Amino acid sequence: MEQTCHFNTKLLHRQAAREYENREILPPVSQVTAFRYECMEDLERVFQHRSSGYAYTRIGNPTLTAFEQRINELEGGAGAVSCSSGMAAVAAALLAVCGSGDEIIAGSGLYGGTIGLFHDFEALGIRTRFVKDLREAEQYITEKTKVIFGELISNPALDVMDVPVVSGIAHRAGIPLFVDATTATPYLAAPLKLGADVVIHSTSKYINGGGNAIGGVIVDGGRFPWDFARHTALAAFRQYGKMAFYVRLKTDLWENLGGCMAPANAFLSSAGLDTLGLRMERICQNADALARALADIPGIAVNYLTLPHHPYHAYVEKELNGYGGGILSFRAGSRANAFRIINTLKYAMIASNIGDVRTLVLHPASTIYRQAGKAEMEAAGVFEDTVRVSVGIEDDEDLIRDFTEAVMKNG
Repeated sequence: MEQTCHFNTKLLHRQAAREYENREILPPVSQVTAFRYECMEDLERVFQHRSSGYAYTRIGNPTLTAFEQRINELEGGAGAVSCSSGMAAVAAALLAVCGSGDEIIAGSGLYGGTIGLFHDFEALGIRTRFVKDLREAEQYITEKTKVIFGELISNPALDVMDVPVVSGIAHRAGIPLFVDATTATPYLAAPLKLGADVVIHSTSKYINGGGNAIGGVIVDGGRFPWDFARHTALAAFRQYGKMAFYVRLKTDLWENLGGCMAPANAFLSSAGLDTLGLRMERICQNADALARALADIPGIAVNYLTLPHHPYHAYVEKELNGYGGGILSFRAGSRANAFRIINTLKYAMIASNIGDVRTLVLHPASTIYRQAGKAEMEAAGVFEDTVRVSVGIEDDEDLIRDFTEAVMKNG
């Protein structure tokens, strides 16, 4: 199948989507807190990880497993762990390899919530060194550095990580590369094939697509040769070799933090995943058409990857399967103009999510970056007059007319 079928066929017919116990076409929802056993010895073996099975939904649930297996197959990983949110996934992944006194190197153009998380890590003794271009990360690596982290397509700056180059820098230094690929999605990019070691998604966005379930997922490529003298957080799992990170997540950190995905959310995310390819193709086509229409309006600076002048335009073909993604932004000239444009739009909904089938619009400086400093905001491509658009699947002619009229009236 891998050799003969295209994305949507593989998405629907890979092994993980065909192995539900009673031949369901979607995984059944095990909406329970715990699982009963006929004897205490059987439950004891499950708790000791000497036998397969489920004991308590916080540490495992068949609906979660079904979703994890589908994402893992889609990414080409060795194992996946679903989480209660994208932020929970980022936090769990990094805490699995970092402890007090350790350092993270991260791209500076991150989502505002992730920046806030890194500041919270400071209270735990974990320092983050922010780098504008991760291709220059080598000069910031020290013996304390345990991981390089960045977004494949930053939101909303739309900087694209050169994954092969950055992974080379990381691997020469003996550290892994963790990539947040939420805005790229598996339809646009394959980070593990490009050289990343761990891929993270906020499944609340494009994977779910319908705006009805919060979630996150971590996919371990299972190829990184962990040095347990350096990555001491994984030392107790050295017997698992290259799978030490995944095993620690699944049997220790994830379980203890309690950030599991809810079974109903796993079901909704799995159902949404079925149409990922169709949605992303339409979303990217719409975003490209809207960006080009807005770019023709004098005085409006538009930021979208497929525009020829974009500094990361070359990566559209190099890493993103020929697409520019579903996010664009533009500068309206002032905060007041930005608000007026947003309030005038008829079809775009004012909401803080991205990746929905509906077009969503936001003023990021006053919302998701409200706690960031000016330098942090500008590194993320956020200014007082920035309008962020998460493009949906509406008819592109209607979106173009709606945005053009709003900009011309208020810009």
